[in-house]
Amino acid sequence: MTTATPAGAPWRVTEVPPAQAPVAVIGAGVMGAGIAQVAAQAGHPVQLMDVRDGAAAGAITGIGKALDGLVTKGRMPPEERDAILSRLRPARSVADLAGAALVVEVIIEQLEPKRSLLKELDALLPPDALIASNTSSISITALANGMTTPQRLVGMHFFNPVPLMKLVEVVWGAETAAGAAAAVETLARRWNKTPVHARSTPGFIVNRIARPYYAESLQVLQEQGATAAVVDRALRGAGFRMGPCELMDLIGHDTNALVTQSVFEANFGDKRFQPSLVQRALVEGGRLGRKVGRGFYDGVPPAPSPVERPDTPAPAVTLAGQGPLVESLAHWLGHRGLVFTRAPETDWQGLMLDGGKLQLHLTEGRCAAEVAHRRRHPGVAVIDWPLAPDRADGLAVAFAPKVDDAQKQAARDLLRHLGWEPLELRDLPGLLVARTVAMLINEAADAVWQGVCDASAADTAMKLGVNYPAGPFEWLARLGAGPVVDLLDALFTSYRSERYRVSPLLQQQRWTD
Repeated sequence: MTTATPAGAPWRVTEVPPAQAPVAVIGAGVMGAGIAQVAAQAGHPVQLMDVRDGAAAGAITGIGKALDGLVTKGRMPPEERDAILSRLRPARSVADLAGAALVVEVIIEQLEPKRSLLKELDALLPPDALIASNTSSISITALANGMTTPQRLVGMHFFNPVPLMKLVEVVWGAETAAGAAAAVETLARRWNKTPVHARSTPGFIVNRIARPYYAESLQVLQEQGATAAVVDRALRGAGFRMGPCELMDLIGHDTNALVTQSVFEANFGDKRFQPSLVQRALVEGGRLGRKVGRGFYDGVPPAPSPVERPDTPAPAVTLAGQGPLVESLAHWLGHRGLVFTRAPETDWQGLMLDGGKLQLHLTEGRCAAEVAHRRRHPGVAVIDWPLAPDRADGLAVAFAPKVDDAQKQAARDLLRHLGWEPLELRDLPGLLVARTVAMLINEAADAVWQGVCDASAADTAMKLGVNYPAGPFEWLARLGAGPVVDLLDALFTSYRSERYRVSPLLQQQRWTD
């Protein structure tokens, strides 16, 4: 990746600040305190500064209590705790930070206050000092505007809680010098973090690629396709640690909506990032999530009831088609002790019951009614992608209009024999897991196509930054580009929305797989 360095303003980092070099953190909130703790644990003397009286000293006291907990649990010797705390001290003003080799700003997430502070730091610090911003969404290029030496400004985006989360996004602005970004990357590794490089574009890597995880669930809710509890159970069944609705409750709907609005506006109203009416209603109604005790759920969502295997014998099953998901189903059928035959010559993928009278199609992005009409076969259901069959306790299913009650019960019994509670949705295209994962893959592909990051960085960022069970390109390698593109094209046909346009990178890969 190249960066512009203006003529007449040469600047380079000759060496990475050593472990003993002084570090300053401005902003003593949760994130700032976490960054100060991590830097002190790495051996740096750290000054923590905040404009609020007593905030920095209070944050250091809080760090001490957190370290006391580690000592009590036997995870840190008392001497190490004492050494870390001895390296932390509050600062009263920005002027007190003049000797720092690195300053990380963690103040309010607004352009003008950050830009004003960065100009002040640029005039104050030694010429070879690094300046970093922990912004999660503001352009590093915009923040550097007005600095005398913008080449030394680097985005250094940590994730909460900082002492535990491994990821750091190292973000290049248009003026960022390669040496500055390399120095911040090296420092992040010394601080026991995993850095990934990102170009300064809206949302960087994580906050951009993650938007569909929230957006698709909100779209399903807006269409009355499922309840929040069903949405969450389906996505947890794909290996996600938390479902999107419970995660938005935890983050706070006001916070999540603001990030979505910021990314939407920064992308000139791209429909892929369009804010949700469902979430706006929650915010307007004061249902902000767990911090107020009310969101999608009142408090913490209850655990779902366990899946009960039917008393009746497992039915005779035929496994239709070929492909990675079919092979996953074959393995799981055997694991659950179901006897099945195979019909690899069929032109669709899924399961057949009752001699083929009932067909359970793995979704290709079309609703069950359309599939039944196209195939001139009334006994059709569509089922979601079983990406993590051993972790799932539910699988989304939708029935075509002419499926009778006995056939529906047979489908439910089969899914329960497989260990999955049937999560019956309104007949929506793409169901839940399939449309969500396909859109995550598509957004990651666009980020790589546009030079925001490479595929490896996208995978690392999503696994470490938001605890995804796999990276988008790992899912792509498993599924192949063809099924993902077909599903997105079907969604585009159903909704006629640019939201589901396919990334050129996926289009190309489809023809080269």
